Amino acid sequence: MRTQAPKLPTSELPRTRAVAFVVLLGTISLFADMTYEGARSITGPYLGVLGVTATTIGIVSGLGELVGYAVRLGSGYLADISGRYWAVTIFGYVLNLFAVPLLALAGSWQLAVVLIIAERMGRAIRSPPRDAMLSHAAGRTGLGWGFGLHQALDQTGAVVGPLLVSGVLFLGHDYRAAFAVLLAPAIVSISLVVAARLLFPRPRDFELSPPALGTAGFAPSFRVYLVAVALIAAGYADFALIAYHFGKAAVLPVTWIPIVYAIAMAVDGAAGLALGSLFDRVGLWAMIVATILSAAAAPLVFLGGFSAAVLGMACWGIGTGAQESVMRATVSQLAPQDRRATAFGIFNAVYGVAWFAGSVLLGVLYDLSIVAVAVASMALQAAALPVLFWLRSRPAQ
Repeated sequence: MRTQAPKLPTSELPRTRAVAFVVLLGTISLFADMTYEGARSITGPYLGVLGVTATTIGIVSGLGELVGYAVRLGSGYLADISGRYWAVTIFGYVLNLFAVPLLALAGSWQLAVVLIIAERMGRAIRSPPRDAMLSHAAGRTGLGWGFGLHQALDQTGAVVGPLLVSGVLFLGHDYRAAFAVLLAPAIVSISLVVAARLLFPRPRDFELSPPALGTAGFAPSFRVYLVAVALIAAGYADFALIAYHFGKAAVLPVTWIPIVYAIAMAVDGAAGLALGSLFDRVGLWAMIVATILSAAAAPLVFLGGFSAAVLGMACWGIGTGAQESVMRATVSQLAPQDRRATAFGIFNAVYGVAWFAGSVLLGVLYDLSIVAVAVASMALQAAALPVLFWLRSRPAQ
């Protein structure tokens, strides 16, 4: 049985400090998202310039995401058993962010692929321990509000990063120059991570109650919750497929496709904060409402016209906002304090594998019937609703 370090009196870590920690982590994510989301907006065409085929691009993207989600299992477990949450988090951020500007120096597509996968792995390594530390502070501010605010700041960076890259290209520079410019937000993010480590060395001290000793494992409710997570992830259409449909079916003008994506990202950030606050008041009802709205996105974007597509992308954004706020807040609620990094690792791995399998299924169905894509997406997400209702009726475990 592991012994727990003495807990500081809660008066030494007031709620204002917890809010400051949440904001600091959110700001770190803002600059981090500027870096890697900016890069992701051009990695596809950049690989094309280096001579990579569309098939290889698809394999690299899918493999990078799948490996990344698998790595989360190990990084979360390592952080929990070692207690070195900051060390694992900082290593992940360094690998994640510095791989991006190095793409400017890639002389071959093979090296570029290695750097792209390294970026995905770095993100995977730092996510579970960072989310575990965030959950301790969010426990003082309201789990939903804490994760929602973090998501709102995160999505701000996800919007600004691609716009920054677009500006560099608009000025006549090439892809290498765009990757090089992303070194600036990467340095800011890493610097803020180090500052956070110095200012908040023990985020666990934000908890109002000491962790239970000798935790044997996760409660049955956590395992049941993962079933709902898997169903939602499997039914959630990836934007790449949605954008492909918009272009192929001429639902939207080509110039409107990035605009509706930006609308979805703006809705994502606002929904994350709003649903997070709602979660603190009504619990899983917030996730139930978000799941119903996100399930409605599929028929709107795949079967509707221009107006329906825009509305559908707003619903899609609500779903992504809920997944990054309420869904993560629920993990914090169901997992014991000393195993939260492991719990987030398992959660991310389950979500990633289910999302990958669902993406393949929806892609195959698209070639057979667009109606089948909409039905399958709705049905899978709707199947999660009975599970969420059951969890809501159960007492906290």
